[in-house]
Amino acid sequence: MRISSHFDGGNIECRDSSDPQHISLNIREDGAADFSQWFYFRLSGAANVACRLVIENAASCSYVEGWDDYRVVASYDRENWFRVNSRYEDGKLIIEHEPELNSLYFAYFAPYSMERHHDLIAWAADSGDCEVDVLGQTVDGRDMDMLTIGDEREGKLKYWVIARQHPGETMAEWWMEGFISRVLDKSDPIGREMLERATFYIVPNMNPDGSFRGHLRSNAAGANLNREWQTPTLERSPEVYHVLEKMKQTGVDLCFDVHGDEALPYNFIAGAEGIPSWNEHKQSQLDRFKAELVKASPDFQTKFGYDVDEPGQANMTVCTNNIAERFDCLAMTLEMPFKDTVDTPDYEQGWSPERCMRLGEASLNAMYQYTIA
Repeated sequence: MRISSHFDGGNIECRDSSDPQHISLNIREDGAADFSQWFYFRLSGAANVACRLVIENAASCSYVEGWDDYRVVASYDRENWFRVNSRYEDGKLIIEHEPELNSLYFAYFAPYSMERHHDLIAWAADSGDCEVDVLGQTVDGRDMDMLTIGDEREGKLKYWVIARQHPGETMAEWWMEGFISRVLDKSDPIGREMLERATFYIVPNMNPDGSFRGHLRSNAAGANLNREWQTPTLERSPEVYHVLEKMKQTGVDLCFDVHGDEALPYNFIAGAEGIPSWNEHKQSQLDRFKAELVKASPDFQTKFGYDVDEPGQANMTVCTNNIAERFDCLAMTLEMPFKDTVDTPDYEQGWSPERCMRLGEASLNAMYQYTIA
């Protein structure tokens, strides 16, 4: 019996695997930062053996409240992910499962590998309706890929959609896959109409280094990219620096930043209510967009979310706040759960890649209705 994680996105330390009833594990911290919660590993050689895997340091992870009512995901083929029996107890995350085969993968959420990212970029480029540009390189020297969908003639709206500033929030790139597929679908009338009105600038993965390294929140330099938007640097946060420079060239009429939240079992949007220039008009824009997304997807709701900042109290290093103020535009953060949704549960899969993609598709409806209003 063996535990391994030396692969794209892998993260675990095996302390002891000699007893299948007490496989002792620890989650590694992000390289140059002290964030931890993401895990992804393989259990091999345990077919038809009742196993009890214990993540010993769960209580010292970044978002302990994220373990409450959470169930681990698992897969034999790394395509179909299902939930397994797990619980948080006495500061430990305990997984109990009897594998049917000799190779089984466990993860915090269904991983989105860099290989799949490259496939997504290649597929989009081959569609004939998308330009792929490399904005620059990451700390580790990986490409920062951006898709431009739609022509860039004068007068069109400039819609920016970015995802996965926090690499462990893999649901964000699953959302991207659904969103991009629909925007590029020539048979979809909403997609066609949107491309008549807007140009999309899409960064499917803002943090390729952290994604490959198996980080939760930081890049290779230890930077939390969603706290780097005020003064990004090429040394610490080149990913944000390159995207922001391109935004300055194109302008921004709408920015949609896609994330995942560890604790809250809901899909919700966080706005920029605390920025200095917030006013009734900006509030009406935000309210209108959220109302349209409620109509487009029963998986989205507006009752639960983050506390709203008081006027003038926004953290201006955060993407949504910075972009809303800098470009005087509607900017929003979409949050999806690691857990299942309370209002629309799925016991077998919980909140899943497929549901992320469907919400990505539905988000285009909300953008369309918001645009034509």
